[in-house]
Amino acid sequence: MNKSIFFISSFLLPLICTYGQTRQDKQLEKKLDELLSTQFKTSGPGCEILVAKKGSIVYKKAFGNANIELNVPMKPDMVFKLGSITKQFTAVAILQLVEQNKISLQDSLQKYIKDFPPKGHIITIENLLTHTSGITDYMQLDYADKNAERNDYDPQQVIDKFKMLPLEFEPGTQFKYSNSGYYLLGYIIEKISGKNFETYLQDNILTPLDLNHTYFDRSNTIIPGRVDGYRKDNSDYKNADYWSMTIAYSAGELISNAEDLFKWHKGLYSYKILQKETLEKAHTPFKLKDGTVTEYGYGWILKNVSGIKSIEHGGAITGFRTNEIYFPAEDIFITTLFNCECSPKDELSINISSLALEKPLQNEVKVDSDLLNEYVGTYTLSTDNKRTIVITKESDRLLARISEQETIPLIFQSDTKFQFKNILGAECEFIKDNGKVTKLTVSQNGHFVWTKTR
Repeated sequence: MNKSIFFISSFLLPLICTYGQTRQDKQLEKKLDELLSTQFKTSGPGCEILVAKKGSIVYKKAFGNANIELNVPMKPDMVFKLGSITKQFTAVAILQLVEQNKISLQDSLQKYIKDFPPKGHIITIENLLTHTSGITDYMQLDYADKNAERNDYDPQQVIDKFKMLPLEFEPGTQFKYSNSGYYLLGYIIEKISGKNFETYLQDNILTPLDLNHTYFDRSNTIIPGRVDGYRKDNSDYKNADYWSMTIAYSAGELISNAEDLFKWHKGLYSYKILQKETLEKAHTPFKLKDGTVTEYGYGWILKNVSGIKSIEHGGAITGFRTNEIYFPAEDIFITTLFNCECSPKDELSINISSLALEKPLQNEVKVDSDLLNEYVGTYTLSTDNKRTIVITKESDRLLARISEQETIPLIFQSDTKFQFKNILGAECEFIKDNGKVTKLTVSQNGHFVWTKTR
C-alpha cells in the first residue's frame, strides 16, 4: 500500500486578498506570488496556500488545476485529502475522553481492544499517541490479497491484519512513526463513546468549531469543491491510484480546505473543545524511557530549528501532499495543500515559512572543496547493514543518496555539521578519527551512527 509565467486569469484564479495588509504583508504577497506562480503551470496540478499572522489571514490563494481533464482551475476554498493531518483530530478526540475521565493515557490498549495480543508488554494509550508503541505500521506491510487497497474494510478487519505481528521494540523505548497506533485510537474512540468515529468527530469537533468544509472522504458522496489528486509518471501526469479511505480511517481519512484548517487552529486555542492544560500537554515533546526527548507530542510534530519553535504536521496520501505549521512565538500559521504526489511540499513549506518569518530556516556556510572530497563515500547504518547513505560531490556541493529514488543536497552549518536540505530538525555531523573521516551521525528522534564503509 507509498516555470511558467503567472497569468492572472481564469486558469489560476488566485484570490486577490487585501485583509487590511501592512506594507510587510504586501511585500510577502508579492514574494509568494512570484514563488508559487513559477512553480505551478496552468496545465498541471496546483496548490492552496494560506498564511495568517496574529490571528488574521494575510495571504490565501490557489494556483494550478483542480481537475486537469476538465481544465478546472483551482480555487482557494476547494477541499483536499489531508492524510496524516487527520491525526490531530484523532488525538484531540482521545484527549476529550481523557478530560471526561472515560479513559486514561496510561490505560492499556487491551482494556479497550481485548483481543489485541499484549505481546509481553503493556502498550498504553500514550504509546499509541506518541508513536512509541512498537506496533508495526500496517501501511508498510505487503499484503497477499491483490488490490487490497481498493476494498472497503471495517476497523476490526484492518486491525486483524496486523495485530498478531511481533512488536518492533519495547513500548516507550523508541520513536517510530506508525499509522497503526492512530488507527487503533479511532477504534478505541468508537468503543468508549458508543458512536462511530465519523459521528463522534462531527458531534464533538467539526460542528462545535463550524468546520463546514471538513469531511470524511467517501468516494460515493457528493462533496462540494473536492479536488482530484494526481501522480507523475516521468513527465506525464496520471490520475492518482484509487484507495478506499476506510484504510486510512482515523490515521488519515479527513478532507478539508486551508481556511477550515485555520479555523481548526484558532478553535483549539479558544479552548472551546479542549482545556488549555491538555492542549499544552499535546504540544509537549514525549520523553522516552531513557530520557531521550522525541519531536512528537500527541498528534503534533514539535521542532526547534535554530531557536525557532514550530508545532506542525504533514500528510501524504494517494494523490495529495499537505502541511500545516504554526510558529507560536511569532504567531504565524501556514497551511499548504497540494493535489499531486509529485509536489515539492517540504521545499515550498520551508520557503514559504522563511518568507513569512523574514528569516531563513536553514543557514548555509561554504566549506572548502578539498574537505568536501574527504566526506565522499558510502556510509552504512550501524544497526542495519542493509541501509546506506551514499555521499557524492557535484561542483562544490555534496549530495546524499538515501534511496534509489531520492537524493538530497547537504546544507553545512560548519566544516563538519550539516542538515539535509528541506528537512528540518535533523542535526548531522561528519566525525573524524585520527584525521580520517570514519562516520556520520544523525540526531532526530534518536541518535543514529552511519559508518563509512567505502
